[in-house]
Amino acid sequence: MAIAKNTICLWYDKDAEDAARFYVTVFPDSAVHAVHRAPGDYPSGKEGDVLTVDFTVAGVPCIGLNGGPVFKHNEAFSFQIATDDQEETDRYWNAIVGNGGQESACGWCKDKWGVNWQITPRVLTDAMAAGGAEAKRAFAAMMDMRKIDVAAIEAARRG
Repeated sequence: MAIAKNTICLWYDKDAEDAARFYVTVFPDSAVHAVHRAPGDYPSGKEGDVLTVDFTVAGVPCIGLNGGPVFKHNEAFSFQIATDDQEETDRYWNAIVGNGGQESACGWCKDKWGVNWQITPRVLTDAMAAGGAEAKRAFAAMMDMRKIDVAAIEAARRG
């Protein structure tokens, strides 16, 4: 598989392959395409260690780089996954948080490798796009949530 014109490179300490294989189990339209081993020793590893992993997560081409512990993920980058209902929201949220991740606010969570995810029901983005009082009510409801509660957002939209 040829590398895409624009590919997200995610820096991991040493677990890029584990992370990619986990994402494949959680998100549709995901696959591990190739695992590349280091042709020689490097600052945080040795010849033969997994250096990069080519994968797709929810349709987005990525490269996982095992670059060592120097750089950490933070909330300045996140994947936003649009969901259609509470069941899908729960499935993704519970998979990430239940695999050593942690909850945050307003639909955000972090996986055990530190990558941030926004598990965002379409009802919320639709409410925000509607603007006005509907958006204000949905936004206020969201501000008190960790995982997004679809029924509560729908109720807020209705007023």
